[in-house]
Amino acid sequence: MSVALRPVGTATALVLAYYLLPLEKRFEGGTAVGLVLGLAAVAALFTWQIRSIMRSSRPRLRAVEALATTVPLFLLIFAAAYYLVEQADQGSFTEPLTRTDALYFALTVFSTVGFGDIAPHTEEARIATMAQMAGDILLVGVAAHVVVGAVQSALARDPSTAPRGPRGSGRAGRG
Repeated sequence: MSVALRPVGTATALVLAYYLLPLEKRFEGGTAVGLVLGLAAVAALFTWQIRSIMRSSRPRLRAVEALATTVPLFLLIFAAAYYLVEQADQGSFTEPLTRTDALYFALTVFSTVGFGDIAPHTEEARIATMAQMAGDILLVGVAAHVVVGAVQSALARDPSTAPRGPRGSGRAGRG
């Protein structure tokens, strides 16, 4: 697979897995633990990806790949949680959620658009939504900063990958 297509393929595979995985069990203690473990897996994957960016000869591309895996996985974990909450207690949201509705809601919360067509009604649904909101802030703010820092670190380590200034100046640009 082409290096440029790998992030698209990864994101597509994650979405397919979301729709194909059996998510018919009720949201209860074990499912809540599964959500926490899923988020821990996202954190571990992100940590591994940051190390990979720093060792890569193409850190910018690795950063795109890292974000193309981490962000969809994070959102799909919350979409699955919302779907399971609704399956366990119909009426947890202002309307019944299909898998697509749950993914739509997760993306709406992530983007902070908040159309108002779907909203959490029960305490469990609100807790899951608040957890995603906090995670969104960390993912967008802290993770983006860490990814940029890893790319800059890798570029500083390998001057051949650093952007060049105007031709003939012999000085590295500010990339």
